[in-house]
Amino acid sequence: MKVAKDLVAASATPMVLGILAEGESYGYAILRRINELSGGELDWTEGLLYPLLHRLERLGYAESSWQSVTGERKRKYYRITDKGVAELAEQRRQWDTVMHALKEIWHDRLPLTVNPLEGPA
Repeated sequence: MKVAKDLVAASATPMVLGILAEGESYGYAILRRINELSGGELDWTEGLLYPLLHRLERLGYAESSWQSVTGERKRKYYRITDKGVAELAEQRRQWDTVMHALKEIWHDRLPLTVNPLEGPA
């Protein structure tokens, strides 16, 4: 299944802020976490993530610093700011509203799959 671009774009900010709320992280680790959380359904690219991280920094929702780990190259680590925590709370409130509405609409009305042996529900 491929998730539509519009849905990926709409969910990108709260997903990244939520991951940063778990603790500071760097780009590749964020990409892996998104892939893991989605069971492999969301396979973001660097071309999607890094412009988003830069925008979050410009908005004051995240900040970054370069860090070295012994035996590895320097990485730019991102962490959520207090302003980012407040934005994440607002994004979550909005997504909770959307999810509640979708659940109400879909509840027992639209099957996600149809078993060809059973026919439509």
